[in-house]
Amino acid sequence: MNAAVESKSGKRWTLEHPELGTGPLPVAPYLSQKYYEGMRENVFKKVWLCTGKRVDDIPNPGDYFIFDLEIAGAQLIVVRGTDGKVRSFHNVCMHRGNKLTVHNCGNFKGKMVCSYHAWAYNLAGQLATVTEEDMFYNLDKKSLNLVSVPTDVWAGFVFINMDPNPKETLLEHLGPMADLLAGYPFDQLPVAWSYKTHMATAWQNARDSQLEGYHLKYLHKRTSPGVMSHAADPNRHSLDFKLLGRHSIGSYFGVRVESTLPPVARLATKFTQTLGSVASALSDVNTWPVGVNPTRHKDWFFDVAYIFPNFHFIFLGHHAYIGHTFLPTAVNKTWWNARAYMPAPKTLVEQFSRECAKTAVRDLWTEDGSTLEGTQKVLETGVLKYLQIQDQEIQIRHESRVMDKMVGDWQ
Repeated sequence: MNAAVESKSGKRWTLEHPELGTGPLPVAPYLSQKYYEGMRENVFKKVWLCTGKRVDDIPNPGDYFIFDLEIAGAQLIVVRGTDGKVRSFHNVCMHRGNKLTVHNCGNFKGKMVCSYHAWAYNLAGQLATVTEEDMFYNLDKKSLNLVSVPTDVWAGFVFINMDPNPKETLLEHLGPMADLLAGYPFDQLPVAWSYKTHMATAWQNARDSQLEGYHLKYLHKRTSPGVMSHAADPNRHSLDFKLLGRHSIGSYFGVRVESTLPPVARLATKFTQTLGSVASALSDVNTWPVGVNPTRHKDWFFDVAYIFPNFHFIFLGHHAYIGHTFLPTAVNKTWWNARAYMPAPKTLVEQFSRECAKTAVRDLWTEDGSTLEGTQKVLETGVLKYLQIQDQEIQIRHESRVMDKMVGDWQ
């Protein structure tokens, strides 16, 4: 290995995966309409997609939420049936194509009724009522059930697949990721807050923003000052990487000590879990899932577990995590929904700490988003032809390769 590129530890993850190469990545896929169409046809219409929502969001029969998948030209109703099963249907009445609901979430109270002509469907999607039925000619009601979409649940998260006959099960899609995260208490951590935005940036830009920790020491020096400064090895900020087929996990160094936090944030950590809490002090790290802080390092900040193609877990410990859902809507536009999951506050002081954490993470996410639309404008000028990728950005390199292979010939 060239001594000029060695750190004190000498570790180079990219060199352990020679199939990835070490050269720069081309900008062209981030701008190409043909590449976008390849993602649509070969990925977003073919593989399991995380909705970013959990079964907790629809706890009762008739509860539903809408999942917009604009890249596939689809809007889905995800609803809990009277039998407790979660199903998904196109938001399309089979009479004349009216939307069954215009609301983002709610409860159907036993049946889904079209507001246009009051055709009604049960919660399993079967046509139940046709108003003025005797006025139709030879109506084949059995063929007029709602169009369903394959749906499955893992760790409480709802996934859909736009392929009517998926080539693999959800667990097959997840592969070793499911085993590495087994035992994480997802169901014990409710949504603490959620933000959503539509950005004028390529989906890959948004994806990449949450696939590396390189930027934290610099972009987030106000919201996370000094946390990732590695005194013994200044150029290193990562602890471990695992490439898991289509998916990947990165684990990052960080010293979450009170001295690095602003006064109010420092006070907030004393009462409940916040971004600045020392996660390893809240429970025995040896009881955590093997995929979370896999090195069991005392100076651990967070892990990024990326579930291809559209979902990122940011694990902040055994007691808090974040979910990022990125969905492309055009070659240069992306929906981003970020949700934080933490224990429900039980006292007013815990609520105070929660609000402090909420504003801190909001500011951090604003910093993340602040670069993306500007980057898109720069890329569109054509000035930059290649992206330079360092060793600790290996997840970007890996996931770009995975997507390239699935998209196929696009040039």
